[in-house]
Amino acid sequence: MADLFRQFVRFFGVGCVSAIGHYGLLILLVQAAGMAAVPASAAGALLGAWINYSLNYRFTFRSNKRHAESVTKFAIVAAIGLLLNTLFMWIGVDWLGLHYLAAQIVTTALVMVWSFVANRFWTFHVRDGK
Repeated sequence: MADLFRQFVRFFGVGCVSAIGHYGLLILLVQAAGMAAVPASAAGALLGAWINYSLNYRFTFRSNKRHAESVTKFAIVAAIGLLLNTLFMWIGVDWLGLHYLAAQIVTTALVMVWSFVANRFWTFHVRDGK
């Protein structure tokens, strides 16, 4: 259980670094480029996913899987995360009328749960004896 907790703490730290990229691009696109919040968030999520894979592969999950296998699985998890991110942002911004940053904070927390579970038990999981 302690190993799972430590791994989640590393995952959370990596997520914070990824969030800086995600939120930075989101704010830049909304404030400087005048882009709508939902597509700007999707662009930020893609940048965050790239950062996330790079750091989680080596630091969080200390994977020794071939990139061809793990990056494909990660891309599937990230694509689902992107769909969830876009859906939750749309609900928060367009339905509930939340400020885009408030909606993004809630969205990030929800998508983080999906991402940790899917990456731990599928993307980077190595069966015993392999």
